[in-house]
Amino acid sequence: MPKFVFLWTDIALWLMALGAVAYAWRVRRSPNLRSTWARVARDTPAMCSAVVLSAFVAVGLLDSVHYRPLLPPAPGAAADAAPVYAPAVQSALDGLLAGTVLTRPEKTYSEPLAVRQFTKETMLVDGKPVRDFPRLRGAGVHLEDPDKDRWGDTLTRLGLGLAGGLAVAAAVVASLFACLSRRRRRAEDGRPAGPSGVPWTAMALTFTLLCLAVGALAGMSSGYHALGTDRIGNDVLWQALKSIRTALVIGSLTTIAMLPPAIVFGIAAGYFKGKVDDAIQYLYTTITSIPGVLLVAACALMMQVYIDNHADLFDTSAARADLRLFLLCMILGFTGWAGLCRLLRAETLKLRELEYVQAARAFGVSHWRIMTRHLLPNVAHLVLITMVLEFSGLVLYEAVLSYLGIGVDPSMNSFGSMIDGARLEMSRDPMIWWNLMTAFLFMLALVLAANLFADAVRDAFDPRTRRYKPGGIARLGFFGRGAKPALAADGRQSRPGDAP
Repeated sequence: MPKFVFLWTDIALWLMALGAVAYAWRVRRSPNLRSTWARVARDTPAMCSAVVLSAFVAVGLLDSVHYRPLLPPAPGAAADAAPVYAPAVQSALDGLLAGTVLTRPEKTYSEPLAVRQFTKETMLVDGKPVRDFPRLRGAGVHLEDPDKDRWGDTLTRLGLGLAGGLAVAAAVVASLFACLSRRRRRAEDGRPAGPSGVPWTAMALTFTLLCLAVGALAGMSSGYHALGTDRIGNDVLWQALKSIRTALVIGSLTTIAMLPPAIVFGIAAGYFKGKVDDAIQYLYTTITSIPGVLLVAACALMMQVYIDNHADLFDTSAARADLRLFLLCMILGFTGWAGLCRLLRAETLKLRELEYVQAARAFGVSHWRIMTRHLLPNVAHLVLITMVLEFSGLVLYEAVLSYLGIGVDPSMNSFGSMIDGARLEMSRDPMIWWNLMTAFLFMLALVLAANLFADAVRDAFDPRTRRYKPGGIARLGFFGRGAKPALAADGRQSRPGDAP
């Protein structure tokens, strides 16, 4: 058995995944939350984006299971000798890709689907030095005449990959529509059949296109570097897959880190007002007056000095790089909470004047209970909207930080590191374009899907899109607790659809 390694970001990512599952269970039991999320489920672009995001999350979770492989016993070792593990840490994704062309490094650059190196070298042919493009060590090794048979073999592998992707998509889509047909029959019999209006056809089409893209890349990568190699010979597609986890950690963990100070300070400033409000305003005004990049750079450099001076605390290079990523997320979170804090303060200033909050104060309810029971659920929609909107911005911000050299560890794959490595490649002649193109396409797919999904969440949870009276907004927020509705002018409870 391998020796499993628990990294900081692995634990955080899996805890967030478990938290998402627990929240889904909460949504299932809450009618208010279920009806609100049903609006998201009926949004076609959002659900198609959810299919794409699910693929990214699956890759990221596979890359978050780390272990050290067990090495074979040395010759002549005793039978009861202690097991010896490899010093290099691998992930479940590395184990799935082991032995493929993706994990066979070349010497230097090579174009996508190439069988020869991108640059010339001096080679000995029949005892004479010749300048030519040498053959790659991992791609196209099965071809006897690579210059003649390459494109025919590539098209064959592409066709097989597309056929495999189409077969997987057909099996999944057929199972999906069989379940939908069974649910339709249950509805005709008068039994509960679940939410309706979900764009299953569009989601099935998106899943089919995704399977075809994955199948095409898998088919071509079975014998070639489908997206080429970089300066040190690593497969570009492999780097992009490994960068997905870094983007997910930066986008999600940083957002979670900024929530505690933003929620506590924002609600406290709006509820207590006075000196408390002034002190908190001075604090986040001071933080926002400092250029964000300079503040993050200063904190990141101090963190790097600490890690360099305490190298004995890390048994592997992966643990060192992971701690730097974890601390970078904490730094970004603790320096970026001011915007959400300002929003929560403004919303709390309005909510504290509503009747049910005034009634709670009149009955002697404690400040802590009012803030947690009455105010927090009513501002939870702002928290959720900010979380989903900040994710894509943080993914792009990581690329900027890595480009400036203050991002993740150089040994860790990220989209920013790929873009930074392609900085000088674009000025070469001939130009090396595939490294930057791959990072751009993967980032575009991830950020675009996150933005489309975030737009649907914002439209569903924003109270301004609901036809409620200004004084009678029901609490359909993140936690699903229902607040007491406000009273209309004639003393009766206001209802949705009442004239203002």
